[in-house]
Amino acid sequence: MNTWTFKSAKGARWHSGALLYALTAYSAGWWLLFEGGGLGFVPGTLLLGHGMIIAAYFIHECAHNTVFTTNKHNGQLAAVLGWFCGSCYGTFKDIRTKHLRHHVENDDVMWFDYEGFFRRHPWVYKATRILEWFYIPAHDILMHTIMVFTAFIIPQRRNQLTRNVTVICIRASLLAVVTYINPLALLGYILAYMIMIIVLRFVDGLEHDYPYNTNLFGGPISEHKGDLVWEQAHTFSPILSWRYEWVNWLILNFGYHNAHHAKPTAPWYDLPRLHRELIGEDPETVIRLWPQLLMYHRYRTYRIFHDAPGIQSVSGPAFLKAAQSAQLTGGNAASFLTAF
Repeated sequence: MNTWTFKSAKGARWHSGALLYALTAYSAGWWLLFEGGGLGFVPGTLLLGHGMIIAAYFIHECAHNTVFTTNKHNGQLAAVLGWFCGSCYGTFKDIRTKHLRHHVENDDVMWFDYEGFFRRHPWVYKATRILEWFYIPAHDILMHTIMVFTAFIIPQRRNQLTRNVTVICIRASLLAVVTYINPLALLGYILAYMIMIIVLRFVDGLEHDYPYNTNLFGGPISEHKGDLVWEQAHTFSPILSWRYEWVNWLILNFGYHNAHHAKPTAPWYDLPRLHRELIGEDPETVIRLWPQLLMYHRYRTYRIFHDAPGIQSVSGPAFLKAAQSAQLTGGNAASFLTAF
């Protein structure tokens, strides 16, 4: 079967609506940046950024095959959406493989040892902390820069060099055209991309207390592989709103992470119901938005080494309690888009 076929009638409605919104927001954002003048700059940037955010979360949906009936068609959609949110320099297969290992092995599987990198380059670390103090996501800009040049930097992906160079040339040419036509539109795009990075890392930063493990291309597998009880004890749900579930649609319900890990094949629109069924009706099972915002502000320069003064290293139930009282640094670099 070569036709994209949704897995269910309900999925056809919810997925189609979200995809239509993402494409509309993305297109309207560009239109406002080009044609809206000064008045259109802010709404254009916000719409473009949110369109990319939804596209990114749909790539995650495709990694779990929640959209279409076949792996192939989910992969095709993800490959298209990668061009919208800038993850197209590598392959969707790499994204899916790394992310599914995260689920199976209960581990943050990595290639890039960013802590080691910053220790070896203290001036980069210092500059990163300064930029992070100004809320510029410098740590994640570094990660996304590696993503852009993935085949040049990661030896195991040298076989993707032709693809990598082709994508760089195409996207650089498009951005050059944008700059020539309207430099303000390029600035809006850069800011929209930063918004996407910030939102993705904001949500990802509290969903697990796993340490990262540089075993993407070989090395010891986590001792917690397949341990579903341990997985749930070390997975957390930083949502946007408990009272108004629809607010969480802004991030395709990604904050309901306990439900997602309990049933990874459940589509985004079923996660709130699944959370209440499997995790409980008690709002104490989630991390509310206000403490998330407090932690993001207070500890913005400490999220690389988690070395904020007065903050203890905790895990499991103690991690949840600390997060609910805004006593954690959170993380920066965990993202399903950066497949290394």
